Amino acid sequence: MGSLIYSAIASLDGYVADERGEFEWAAPDEEVHAFVNDLERPVGTHLYGRRMYEVIWRAADKVVYSTTLATVASARTRLERSFDADEVGRSVAGAERDVSIGGPGLAAHALTAGIVDELHLIVAPVIVGGGTPWLPHGLRLDLDLLDERRFASGFVDLHYRIGPAARA
Repeated sequence: MGSLIYSAIASLDGYVADERGEFEWAAPDEEVHAFVNDLERPVGTHLYGRRMYEVIWRAADKVVYSTTLATVASARTRLERSFDADEVGRSVAGAERDVSIGGPGLAAHALTAGIVDELHLIVAPVIVGGGTPWLPHGLRLDLDLLDERRFASGFVDLHYRIGPAARA
């Protein structure tokens, strides 16, 4: 059985992009980049929205959720028009490997549906003051800290399992 994991690089104040839509401040150095690659390597399937799909890995199994894309242009990719939390939950439960969900918009659907099992937040050492939040507003989850790691560049990885109280 796989787990559904939401990973993001965000500013200390919780944004994945600033008010201009920029995220160059989140560019990982070599150490953080290698760590992210190690996190993603065991993932069997990636769930993306259109924007994440256009900038991220193209060599893994992927499901892209978009109402605006006409087709997908990479191998091992399936296009879905809407996010069905029940279907995704069943798919993750039957998966041999973990499933990663990318992008705050798509992750918001999964988080509010209660189907995300783990969170990986890589905190960038910057405060941007506003923009695209990594989590939806109004969400309350109890978390169990599984691991943390500090990098020489000031980035910090926080790995949480969503606690049982959050699923009640």
